[in-house]
Amino acid sequence: MSITQAKRFTLDEYHKLTELGFFHEDDHIELINGEIIEMVSKGTAHETCLRKLWKELPKLLGGRATLQSQAPITLPPNSEPEPDFAIVQNRFDDYLSAHPKPADVLLVMEVADSSLNYDQDVKIPLYAQAGISNYWIFNLFDNYLECYSERYQDNQDKHGYLNKRIFLPNQVIILPGFPDLSLDLSRVFPPKLNY
Repeated sequence: MSITQAKRFTLDEYHKLTELGFFHEDDHIELINGEIIEMVSKGTAHETCLRKLWKELPKLLGGRATLQSQAPITLPPNSEPEPDFAIVQNRFDDYLSAHPKPADVLLVMEVADSSLNYDQDVKIPLYAQAGISNYWIFNLFDNYLECYSERYQDNQDKHGYLNKRIFLPNQVIILPGFPDLSLDLSRVFPPKLNY
C-alpha cells in the first residue's frame, strides 16, 4: 500500500502557476501553509459589511496609509493570504515591485460569516507566526468585532495572540498605529436580519 501526500507549494511555485495562467482571474484562491485554498462564496451580510468598510476606511485613513482589499500579503515561506482588508504602510512604488510583507502591515481584517472557524483556527496562528501585530475579525455570526494583538509563541511552537478584545456593533474603536483615528462600528456592521 502506498501513502500519498498532498503537494505543498512554495511561494515561487505559486507565483509561477499564476504567471503561467493556471488560475482564472475570477478564481478566489490564496496560498496558506503551502496549500492552495479556494475561498467560499460570500453571503449578502459579508458583502454589505465589505461595502460599508469601503465607505469608512478610506475617509479615515486619507493618505496616511495604504488600504488594500482582497489583495495578497506575502508571508514567507509558503503563504500568501488575501485578507478582506489590510492597512499597510505607504510605499513610494505602491507595492509594484512586491506584495506587502509582514513588516509593511499595520492591520489585517477579515469579515467572517461562514468562514469564521477558518479565520480563527487557521488565520490566527498564520498571522501571529508571520509577525502581523494586529488582526481583526468582523464576526457576523456573533455580531461583534474580535481584535487580536500581542503575538506569542509557546514552548510547543504554537503561535497566537495574547490579547483578544471584543467590541460590540454600537462601539467605537481606535485604529492600531493611529491613536487619533477611530472607526464607528455602527457604520460598519450590517443590521441583523431575522432568518
